[in-house]
Amino acid sequence: MADQSSGGPTVTVTADGPYVVAGGLPLTRRRMVESELGEPIAWQTVAELEAADTVALCRCGQSANKPFCDGSHLTAGFDGTETAVPSTYEERQSTYQGVDIVMRDDRSICEHAGFCSNHLTNVWEMVAGADTEDTVKRAQLMAMIERCPSGALTYRLSEEDADIEPELRAGIGVVDDGPLSVTGGVTVRRADGQPFEVRNRVTLCRCGGSANKPLCDGSHKENGFTDS
Repeated sequence: MADQSSGGPTVTVTADGPYVVAGGLPLTRRRMVESELGEPIAWQTVAELEAADTVALCRCGQSANKPFCDGSHLTAGFDGTETAVPSTYEERQSTYQGVDIVMRDDRSICEHAGFCSNHLTNVWEMVAGADTEDTVKRAQLMAMIERCPSGALTYRLSEEDADIEPELRAGIGVVDDGPLSVTGGVTVRRADGQPFEVRNRVTLCRCGGSANKPLCDGSHKENGFTDS
């Protein structure tokens, strides 16, 4: 994770403008790997993008040079007003107790990637039922939670333990036709300079349509956003 004590890399939201990324964060293109049924099952990094130590990434969804900003927010009249509540995950989460696992869920930051369910079950049914008594099924539940890009889902082994997070490097993944996946504990600052809670997994809107800006709420799926 990024070393915040030494003033590590940052992502700063600008008023009605792009994200300014500073500190030389690695920038990659990522896509979801789907099963034959169209269900997301894994993440794949498909390219490393060349970027300067400080770079502006499009937030309005209109740039002709995605994921980079080309100034289109100025002509598009983009309203980037931030509406995400600046509270903590601990304050917002709901807890679900299983056998030797506690799942926590913050619906307010979900971006609806879909790793939490398949045609047979979902994480809420798994943790509430007898599935977590089985070591293999409990491991499957953990893997599904760890692939959640927004960090809406987390898990710990007991109420007293800390959350167990996947080891993710500090970086930004540009998700195909989707959000920016910020990983590794990078500081994200609001346009007023105040930081959001630093987390291992965060997804930022880049289609311009989220009702929970700057966080992604899955609007890119509804508005047909594409960066191809």
